[in-house]
Order: sequence, then C-alpha cells, then structure tokens
Amino acid sequence: MKIILISNRAEKVRTLSLNSWAKGLLSVLLLGLPVAAGTMMGVKIADGRWELLFENSINDMQHEIVLQQQEVDSGRAEASDTLSAMTVKLAEMRARLIRLDALGERLTQIASLEEGEFDFSDAPGVGGPESPLQSDIDPLTMQRELATMFEQLDRKLDNRESQLQILTSMMSDNKLKKEQTVAGTPITKGWMSSAYGMRTDPFLGDKRWHGGVDFAGKKGSEVIAVASGVVTWSGNRSGYGKMVEINHSDGYVTRYAHNDENLVRLGSTVKKGQQIARMGSSGRSTGPHVHFEVYKNGRTVDPASYIHKTHR
Repeated sequence: MKIILISNRAEKVRTLSLNSWAKGLLSVLLLGLPVAAGTMMGVKIADGRWELLFENSINDMQHEIVLQQQEVDSGRAEASDTLSAMTVKLAEMRARLIRLDALGERLTQIASLEEGEFDFSDAPGVGGPESPLQSDIDPLTMQRELATMFEQLDRKLDNRESQLQILTSMMSDNKLKKEQTVAGTPITKGWMSSAYGMRTDPFLGDKRWHGGVDFAGKKGSEVIAVASGVVTWSGNRSGYGKMVEINHSDGYVTRYAHNDENLVRLGSTVKKGQQIARMGSSGRSTGPHVHFEVYKNGRTVDPASYIHKTHR
C-alpha cells in the first residue's frame, strides 16, 4: 500500500510505502475515529438529558413540599379557628352551668329542702398543675382536650337537668302538701277572742265545753280556708249560723261558723288562703267573729296547734 503526500503549494510530491502492520493500524484509526466521536457526542447528549431530568425532579419535589406546607398551614389555621370557636363555646357552657347551679341553689332554698340533699350549693373543686400557654400547645391537641371538656361539661349539665327535674317534682309535691296541710289562721285581720276547751258560756254563764277557737274582728272581714279541700257544707246549721265546712286530706275537716255571708257552694273546690266567707254574727253569737273548728278523724282537736303550724 502506498500513500501519496502533496504539499499545499503542490511543489513536491512524496510517496510512502506501508507494510501490512502499518496498514492495519491505519485502518483501525480511520474506522475508530468516527465511532469514538459519535460515542463522545452521545455521552454528552445523555449527560445533558439526565441533568435536565434531575433538575426537573428537584423542582417537582420542591413544588410538592411547598404545596404540602401550604396545606399544613391551612389546616393549622382552620384548627386554630375551630379551637377559638370551641373555647368560646366552652366558656358559654360554663357560664350556663354556673347560672344553673345558682338557680338550683335558689330553688333548694325556696323549697326548704334539707341541706346537702342537692349539691347545687357546692362549688366544684378546681386545681391542677400549671399548664403551658395556649399558644405553645398544638391546636389539634387542644381540640382533643376541649372535646373531652365538652363531654365532661355535657354530663354535668345532664346531671343538673335531672336534679332540677327531681327538685321541681319535689317542689310540686311540697306545694301540694303545703296546700293540703291544715295550718294558719282563718282570718286576715282580727284576734283570738276565745280558746279551745272549757270556758264560761257567754249566754248561760256556766262552764261549758268550747270545741273550737273564736277570732273576733270587723264585720265583713275575710274568712279564708286554712288548707285546700272540698266544701262539704255551706249554709245554716243549728248553733253555728251560716257555716262552711271543708274536707281536707288525711282525715282533716275544718269548720268556719257565724258568717255574715258564705262565698262558696257545696261541692266546690277551694285553695289554701282562698276567701270562703265574710265575717259576721249569725247563729248563737254575741258579735262579729269566726268560730273555727278542726276535726281529725271525726273528733275535734285543739286548733291552736295548727294555727301556729308551718309546713316544712
């Protein structure tokens, strides 16, 4: 194999003769040069693509982190808003509980119940270790704690509601018993003029049994029922003049005699303190007064013990 070399000026021409070893080396160089060049370019292109892909991946990850952080911040903000609302609601419920306790205590006093029967007057115990400021506590944790407080407060409110229902029932029962209990005087104005028992008869002048008490006063003054009941007599009766008789519970009967006018009819229902007649001097009487009798299981008893009696 021969290689002809020509200079730029074409002044000289040289001819080189190559042996078989040189021929092989030259062939390898000539064939390998394009392949090497192509490989280098491919590597360079591949490196560029990987670099671009890596940068895009980094950007995607950074963007995802930003989105997640925004979601977390938004969630915390919502939790904080919810926490504030829950805190306000909890304060309102506690205020209601305090008012409820005050009302219960007042009702207990009004009902004259035994001390300690209800715990409305007992302030709930408070205390505990010092807690961190609310700003130092995670809102989600605070929400869980507030939810627990709501449950506890809800149970307390249910308890108070049950107690108030029982108290209301007891007050109704007490009121009914008070209405039905024979107690107090049959007049609003006047004074006791004659006691129960043996006395000098105002007409005969000798000792006679007086089965009631007399209350003197101004003619036309109010005569009232000392307990609720049903009128079993309203009219004239021998020795009593115009009389009203009322049947109460537990075997009690009361009589109001010498009235100027009866204001209730036979069979009517009367309430404690209701006016049933006007004071007068009808029947066997020396002047305006009310002859008041109390019967227990068919027998007269001293009204004095009921006049000064107070229902508890």
